[in-house]
Amino acid sequence: MTYFHNVRFPATLAFSASGGPEFMTDITQLASGQEYRNTPHALPRRRYDAVAGIKNKEQLYELMQFFINRKGRLYSFRFHDPFDYLSCRVSQTPEMTDQVIAIGDGVRTDFQLVKRYNEDEPYARPITKPIENSVHLAVNGQLLESASYAVDYLTGLITLAMPLMSGDILSAGFEFDTVVRFDTDNLNLSLESFGAGQLHSVPLLEVPYA
Repeated sequence: MTYFHNVRFPATLAFSASGGPEFMTDITQLASGQEYRNTPHALPRRRYDAVAGIKNKEQLYELMQFFINRKGRLYSFRFHDPFDYLSCRVSQTPEMTDQVIAIGDGVRTDFQLVKRYNEDEPYARPITKPIENSVHLAVNGQLLESASYAVDYLTGLITLAMPLMSGDILSAGFEFDTVVRFDTDNLNLSLESFGAGQLHSVPLLEVPYA
């Protein structure tokens, strides 16, 4: 069973969302005061609160309907992270050379879209939900014709018609959504006045690799 719905959290509700990447750090402090720090996660997990986007009773109803259709925490969905949704910085325009996806070996034809936040960092964030028709590929800086590859927009997998030559650099520019789920099974709604309402929190949590 697939616990993912290929729908996007309503844009009007997501616009004022707050949040971002979160690490989990284990800290052991010795009697001397020295600390040992470790993390079980190579990549951060993103957490958001969309409550600021709820301005009126109609938006409360829209959220409630979306929440019920996702069955609370059961089904994940697409979310537009206003701080991180491009293969480049949010102040720039995606280009086909933004992210190095792979180095050719003369055999492979399938490659996962990824985003690196530091070129010296060995870890890369898998991009599993690119935006339809936003992916542009290049080999050694030269644009690839769209007929020469296919993009799975539900997995972020790139399939080339022909293997890359050994040493060739495959790069990409794209837009993407983050997969999240509600981090609660309960919406605590209240009405303050006619036509308006109140909601204390709409917690959303990233679902990595979904």
